[in-house]
Amino acid sequence: MAKRPGLGRGLDALIPPGSTSFQSAIKNNVVDIDVNQIIPNTHQPRKEMDTGELEHLAESIREHGIIQPLILMPISADNKYELIAGERRLRAAKIAGLATVPAIIRKANEQEKLELALIENIQRTDLGPLETAEAYHQLAEDFNLSHDEIAARVGKSRVSVTNTIRLLKLPEVVRQALAEHKISEGHARALLGLNSVQAQIAVLETILKFEYSVRQTEELVRKYGGERPARKTEPETQPEIRALEERLRSQFGMRVNLDHHGEKGRIVIHYYSNEELNRFIDQIFPE
Repeated sequence: MAKRPGLGRGLDALIPPGSTSFQSAIKNNVVDIDVNQIIPNTHQPRKEMDTGELEHLAESIREHGIIQPLILMPISADNKYELIAGERRLRAAKIAGLATVPAIIRKANEQEKLELALIENIQRTDLGPLETAEAYHQLAEDFNLSHDEIAARVGKSRVSVTNTIRLLKLPEVVRQALAEHKISEGHARALLGLNSVQAQIAVLETILKFEYSVRQTEELVRKYGGERPARKTEPETQPEIRALEERLRSQFGMRVNLDHHGEKGRIVIHYYSNEELNRFIDQIFPE
């Protein structure tokens, strides 16, 4: 079997594809749930989903099934569950004609539901910049989290969280252009360097008319008297690391971060209650 690029043997063997007692312990916590018993997550940060992507995922599910279980929360005595994480998989499963889906059942408060949905979408890079900004803003406003606390929960830097939330300060016409992919997040961040709405709209019109690059936009913003925004310097997480984080998160129903450097690193598993901790211990040390 070919070795995955960029990972040492230790990380590569964290979740072996073969059947082991570890995998068996995880599988024992996965149950099949009727898709009609699942209701949407009221805190789903993703507003739109590409129909083509869903059809592609549905085709994959028809062929291979659902590899990573959904995370659900029981909400009533009549066997109903609220979706915490796995919106795309659920929609695609319905398109594929599945009657049931594999799921991990857990309890979560309102904050945890938003965090888990947000983390899943960020790790899969499914959220647009404005959807991410709105989710960060909700965590800050509704749950009184600081930008540092949000950053720790979603595995980003505080600067990244703050700059993303600032996108919500842009005028509606600029946010619309960003949502419709007429401009990139880099263009939008450059426009934040302008002090007036009129200037931001004027530069936006120039970007659209002449198809300016981000660098050209930054130069134009500087000429308008704004500051040239600093480029992001935080390192991007390797796709292999993100994939392992997502796999661990889906299997344990908990947020997991891998801090990997060369052949060394650490695994951080987050829990927010004694119940979560006890469930995790039961999974890795089954009786």
